[in-house]
Amino acid sequence: MYELIILSLLMRFPLHGYLMMKITNDQIGPWARISSGTLSTILNKLEQAGLIAVLPQVNQSAQGDRRARTYTITEEGRKRFHQLMMDTSSNLGEYSKFFHHKMTYFDLLQPVERLLLLNHYINYCQATVLHTQTEMDSLVYELADQPNPAFLENLLRVMKHIVEQWQAEYEWVKGIREQELAKMATPLEGSV
Repeated sequence: MYELIILSLLMRFPLHGYLMMKITNDQIGPWARISSGTLSTILNKLEQAGLIAVLPQVNQSAQGDRRARTYTITEEGRKRFHQLMMDTSSNLGEYSKFFHHKMTYFDLLQPVERLLLLNHYINYCQATVLHTQTEMDSLVYELADQPNPAFLENLLRVMKHIVEQWQAEYEWVKGIREQELAKMATPLEGSV
């Protein structure tokens, strides 16, 4: 996820490590945090892979030899960003987190690509709801004779809540898809 966030940020404009860490922590927080050491390691790997580059220093820092390094994305980094954005098969267990990060950078994709991701996520939401509902039905059958009915009741209450959350997620992304379709249907001003 950090690779996607860092490359996405650099798709907008060059940044130094501190600001990258601040924005990343604001995006993933409040409980998850990226440390400066982890960020440095990721930046070094991305730089070694040729996905990002350090911009030359314009003026020296007032702190002597310690200078803030400003990073920019390379052409290879732009390709990798696009690959990560369009990936719908990795990290399926955490795909909703990835999708939410992708939404922040949707404007960097073509309308057809956005629609592809939205359709995939709609299917992901629907599959999650269907799976959870099926498992609930199965648990009712399998645990019907258990001596402690409170356990099943509590378990089903939580699972019902999960279904409701995914249904809300589905409605949210469906609304975004409708907006995208409306934009695609509206001719641009001045076009014939």
